[in-house]
Amino acid sequence: MDTINPLKDQPHSIPLRKLLLWALYALLPIITFYHLLAFPFPQSKQSLVITTSSSTPSKEIGNASVEISCDYSNGNWIQDKLGPLYTKCNTIKEGQNCITHGRLDNDYLYWRWKPNNCQLPRFDPKKFLQLFKNKNLAFVGDSLARNQLESLLCMLSTFSPHDLVFSHGEENKFRKWHFPSHNVNISIYWSPFLVKGVEKSDKTYYNTLYLDSVDDKWANDLGQMDLVVFSIGHWYLHSAVYIYGDKVLGCHSCPGLNYTEVGFYDVYGKAFETTFKTIIDRRGSGKYTLDVIVTTFSPAHFEGEWDKYGACSKTKPYDAKEKEKLEWMDAEMRETSIKQVSIAKKEGREKYVRFEAVDVTKLAYLRPDGHPGPYMHPFPFANGIQERVQNDCVHWCLPGPIDTWNEILMQVMIKKMDMIVV
Repeated sequence: MDTINPLKDQPHSIPLRKLLLWALYALLPIITFYHLLAFPFPQSKQSLVITTSSSTPSKEIGNASVEISCDYSNGNWIQDKLGPLYTKCNTIKEGQNCITHGRLDNDYLYWRWKPNNCQLPRFDPKKFLQLFKNKNLAFVGDSLARNQLESLLCMLSTFSPHDLVFSHGEENKFRKWHFPSHNVNISIYWSPFLVKGVEKSDKTYYNTLYLDSVDDKWANDLGQMDLVVFSIGHWYLHSAVYIYGDKVLGCHSCPGLNYTEVGFYDVYGKAFETTFKTIIDRRGSGKYTLDVIVTTFSPAHFEGEWDKYGACSKTKPYDAKEKEKLEWMDAEMRETSIKQVSIAKKEGREKYVRFEAVDVTKLAYLRPDGHPGPYMHPFPFANGIQERVQNDCVHWCLPGPIDTWNEILMQVMIKKMDMIVV
């Protein structure tokens, strides 16, 4: 018995191939319309993009693709013909004004930090001010916190003028500036331990730290802050006695005192622990977000005696391959702060406190050329080279490498605030 082919036995039937082709033609406009809805053509409006390597995952925010993560801490310094955003600025501390003080070599100004797996955009003062419009920023810590603050003020002043609206304390250790164009306030609080402390003096060669209590000179203003940047470390290397509650835990480098010698790494970590816990506890049920940034330890570059000619006389950065590992102390200080930030991240979420580290230790370690050195004083060699000359191999020339700290800070905050600045 023959099989029946319905298409063959019906001469007026349409071949199956043609039916499929027509169906495809009919669906094509629908597919195209859906694609235009889901993936519209790029807008002409400019958007901010934080770029990293192609392998880095990204997410869509507004009209921009913002990378989820970028490791700014590892990379290399590369030559940059553009140079700094500024060369003159009225907020530079006298001891860091290397150009005005007669530093003749200027190669240290023409380097940019290039992370290994992503890009670090140049600092944009307009976008920074837009990012923090109507907000209060505070830098809290030692003289390196002030160094970073003054760098930020200088970069922002290339776009918008600012007014000094408050100044108090010896050497203006407590100050506030206002940017009227965007209603942004930026303050500095001197607090080299973050916790309560009594600094050494002519009568006492050691510091005294109270590790269970924060320094109220900054903490009392915590409710007014939207962003606080902590930067401490070098004062923990000095002789000190450590107190917790009503007990003396011990001391560091304290000859003549009948106390147990203890290392300062754990004490440094305890200070961060007390600080972060206090911030979280004082938040109450506040709904606005407080951002807490820790700038990691910035290494010094003394070679030999601090008051000898050539104590930090390098004129170019180290290559990353030349200095693959940090010095032990620098690495420990860095790890201690990052560990405490990691713990605080988890504990702060319910209280709308976001913690992050701006990890600058490695990139700072590679810049022995960026310090004032003898140019902490004006024209130190006007009368010829002397064997003994004071050197600053801790702080940074302005402009100089520390401007990069604020470039990273800006990118970290853009990511955290999930917003586009146009």
